[in-house]
Amino acid sequence: MTSDSSIWASLPIPAFLIDGNDNIADVNSAGEGFLNASAKSVIGTPIWDQVAIDAPIEEAFGRARKNGTPLFVNDIDVGSGSRAPLQCALQIAPLLGHPGTMILMISPRELAGRMTQSHSVKSAAQSAIGMAEMLAHEIKNPLAGITGAAQLLSMNLSPEDLELTDLIVTESRRIVKLLEQVEQFGNLSEPSFKPVNIHDVLDRARRSALLGFGAHMKIVEDYDPSLPLAYGDPDQLLQVILNLLKNASEAADPKGGTIRIHSYFEHSFSLRRADGSGQSLPLQVEIIDDGPGLPDKIRADVFDPFVSGRDNGTGLGLALVSKIISDHHGWISVTSVPGHTVFRLSLPRVPRGLNPEETS
Repeated sequence: MTSDSSIWASLPIPAFLIDGNDNIADVNSAGEGFLNASAKSVIGTPIWDQVAIDAPIEEAFGRARKNGTPLFVNDIDVGSGSRAPLQCALQIAPLLGHPGTMILMISPRELAGRMTQSHSVKSAAQSAIGMAEMLAHEIKNPLAGITGAAQLLSMNLSPEDLELTDLIVTESRRIVKLLEQVEQFGNLSEPSFKPVNIHDVLDRARRSALLGFGAHMKIVEDYDPSLPLAYGDPDQLLQVILNLLKNASEAADPKGGTIRIHSYFEHSFSLRRADGSGQSLPLQVEIIDDGPGLPDKIRADVFDPFVSGRDNGTGLGLALVSKIISDHHGWISVTSVPGHTVFRLSLPRVPRGLNPEETS
């Protein structure tokens, strides 16, 4: 219906053409990605069945169509059948030359908000690295001395007093283990980039989870078999997926829950960085769980070091995930409501010119 289909396809935000009966007449590539559905499957269906808006928008939409005027709505929750609501801005306007037809554009706020946090989060991770090195040097050696002294004392103590020295040894070892986790930041090397079949990585992580921390969970595969090769370090990407699966497993009911691993291609997804450079990130991997969701107080800061929703958590797992994905020039985001939490990874594909057979 547009005069230039390439302009329509190139729009970086979800856009829909809506006919006079409120059915979808056309949808761009970003809109397909937003709905996680093909244009063929949604064209001709009612727009309000596909796009869930947390506000009585239909009446205002009808007035805008009748009067031939645009409509702008800010800070409104918009979702679909397969994604949790995101805070968005809506732009609605009549399509010139096509009476009754309206164009609806959706601008998710989540991406913009995370972009403004990107630099500060990375700086915080770098600060955590420096602190880890300092802690390792200043604390681990004295702890070894404390542990040794407690063990020597225990040789001449009564059984009642042995409880105290055992407590010293146990707690000292716990602190050392914590420091070793913190040191992972400093020990993580730069990614060794190569073409990677991301489904091989997901399968390795799934099998490992089911044999260990996720044995009580049901893990469902929902893969796009036509996905091209990613470009990254397979071992580091495996660490990312394992961390996300572990988080989902620990957040679930002790009796179990369901984790869905979803992969798909979204060719319109790209980032424009502060230095002006652009990066296409078409490969999408989502880890979706039906747990209680992230606590409200940490949802905005969940990728910061030392932020945890569990009483015994270190707050390092997601910070490490964020650092690895940043080192891969990728993107990670999260949406969470009770019963539906989605961690989404956006990764680059293999650059043109590299040998696609050189897989992991």
